[in-house]
Amino acid sequence: MNDDELRQLIRAAIQKHTGSEPVEASSVASGFSRTVPVPVSISFGQYHLERAPDDTSCLIEPAVQCNHCGFCKCHGH
Repeated sequence: MNDDELRQLIRAAIQKHTGSEPVEASSVASGFSRTVPVPVSISFGQYHLERAPDDTSCLIEPAVQCNHCGFCKCHGH
């Protein structure tokens, strides 16, 4: 397996886990090609939180400036 084939497999795995678009299985690695729709997991969703424009502190750790990581908006929090 060369670098391009490995990159294709990694991209397909990432798309499968994020549910961003249908995944094409690698014809090189699996011997066939198919498209599989993958539902988006709730763990990748984020809630919408209203915040004041001047509010720059982190909701989880208020002493730290918000870097917009999204942890406070995820279902796991």
